[in-house]
Amino acid sequence: MLSGCAGEQKPVRHEINGLAQGTTYHIVYNHPEPIVGVYHTDSILRLFDKSCSLWDSTSLISRINRNETDTVDRNIKECIELALRLSRESDGLYDITVAPLAEAYGFGAGERIGRPDIDSIMQFVGHDKINLAGRIITKSDPRVRIDLNSIAQGYSADILARYLERQGIRDYLVEVGGEIICSASNDGKPWRVGIDRPVEGNYSPGADLQVILALSSEGLATSGNYRKFYTDENGRPVHHSIDPTTGMSTVNEMLSATVVAPSAIEADAYATLMMVSGLEGSRRILDRNKKLAAYIVYAAEDGSMRVFVSDNMQSRIVEQD
Repeated sequence: MLSGCAGEQKPVRHEINGLAQGTTYHIVYNHPEPIVGVYHTDSILRLFDKSCSLWDSTSLISRINRNETDTVDRNIKECIELALRLSRESDGLYDITVAPLAEAYGFGAGERIGRPDIDSIMQFVGHDKINLAGRIITKSDPRVRIDLNSIAQGYSADILARYLERQGIRDYLVEVGGEIICSASNDGKPWRVGIDRPVEGNYSPGADLQVILALSSEGLATSGNYRKFYTDENGRPVHHSIDPTTGMSTVNEMLSATVVAPSAIEADAYATLMMVSGLEGSRRILDRNKKLAAYIVYAAEDGSMRVFVSDNMQSRIVEQD
């Protein structure tokens, strides 16, 4: 027994940093050996892009959007199944068929349209226009196109976490473009994650933090309108959060929504949904889904920045400005 204990190796902290999906990713894990490296994670993310990236014209989702195939893979299947469930729960406020709208507003893979004809585009937007049976997807109109951007980064973080676990890694945190999934602990302690302050000009992640949270065996995602927006010819802001029921860029009091959920894919999707739903709509979502926790920053009527924290998020706050 003494000999066995003496031969045990202590876990060492390892880090992996890379580029993927037009953004960065970061992985931290504790293990005696560096058994996973950037060459492993890069190859996993490249395969994921070949499945779900709209910016790759040869990806499976691009081919589905061009009606060249009706067969999905496991990645797209899991994303669509969750998306359709959220669409039904939210009466269509969450919808992955917004691809033509996102593109028209300049937030997709195509060219921005100066004055998009929203009524015309809305003819082929709606979650009820797609159906998934097994691995076969059908559309009611061939012009229906799918945009997984509101869910894909969270799901890719989950995929990387599954890979780490298959290698026997038990302590880890995976972050892809700000979407996070982590293990139960970081060497026996919760993981600490900082959330950026949602103010215009805060373009450097981690430079100006709003709050620090403690996480354990859960996913986290933040959606905000303070980085992805532009001003139109009339001086009005156009945000990347689009209401799929009206086709219009969302204008409400929401500045950012940080969601904690059992997985990164769920956190990613619900954070997007809350940005469109507004503060009161987000409260209703949280009332219906006790597995979710949220930290919401919003603009009050007097222009000041206010915070709403769900009851089950309070215990996760380590430090707050």
